[in-house]
Amino acid sequence: MPQFENTPQGRVLREIVARMHADNLIGRKLRSGELRKKLSESDWKVPAGYSLSVIEQKNYSMELLEPDVQNSRMVILQLHGGGYVGKLCNIYRSFSGFYSELGHGISVLTPDYRVAPENPYPAALEDAAAAYEWLLLNGWTEDRIVVAGDSAGGGLALALCMYLKDRKQKLPAGVIAMSPWADLTQSGPSYRFNFRKDPVFGNTLDSLIFNKDYVGKQDPTQPYISPLYGNFEGFPPMLIQVGSYEMLLSDSELVAEKAKRAGCKVRLSIYEGMFHVFQMALLVIPESRRAWKEVGKFLEIIQQGLPDSHYDTA
Repeated sequence: MPQFENTPQGRVLREIVARMHADNLIGRKLRSGELRKKLSESDWKVPAGYSLSVIEQKNYSMELLEPDVQNSRMVILQLHGGGYVGKLCNIYRSFSGFYSELGHGISVLTPDYRVAPENPYPAALEDAAAAYEWLLLNGWTEDRIVVAGDSAGGGLALALCMYLKDRKQKLPAGVIAMSPWADLTQSGPSYRFNFRKDPVFGNTLDSLIFNKDYVGKQDPTQPYISPLYGNFEGFPPMLIQVGSYEMLLSDSELVAEKAKRAGCKVRLSIYEGMFHVFQMALLVIPESRRAWKEVGKFLEIIQQGLPDSHYDTA
């Protein structure tokens, strides 16, 4: 299990994030997701050498980022975060560019899946499964698909694999989960020992991770809601990244432990002193740069089928 040291730049950014979330007005809106819901963004600029297509579906839309020169038939199905209440926003469009570049010219499909409270469970899972099916119908085979997600999207990526497995469908070639929200019962020990440390969700129960809008009246221990409670036997290789200061740290640790016991290839990387989805810093801090480099290496492993020694399964 790789653990990465906290750098001075990472500590400074963590302090800035902590101060923003501690603000009486802005912090509450950040933690609850209210600010995300009302976010107004300018048009995202498609990078040179790429095209972006909007694909309308029955209940939602998807965005397909494709390089003008495709060097691989692999595709990433990106399931964005946002606590199941936040819609697709520009940071995830930037994520798609990073994924494509690190994959040496792969396509990235990002569904703008339905969110709560208007659309509680199982809407997000249904849309994720429909997006996976769309890829299969449009020429990508399971061994060419990597499912990636952060926070709620990371949990959704794991839930999607369980959903597919239960329906006897072939699973994707790999899973990338950044700070996955895999336990909506908040049962792990890090919800307690990191309560005062977590700069994003800490020191309050008024935050997304205690929000029940997505769960509604359902049992939160259902594996399609909280994948931690599911069976990981037969899962594809997984890369899980998480910060040591997160209240959701246990979600990643327990998923990795359970998946390894089931015989899965799992690389769990814990970044010391880092906060929830610190990868949003992109190239600003060494920790985020290292995390994205690790994503690139994982994609290389999947693409080239390198031997098992390249995974950390200890």
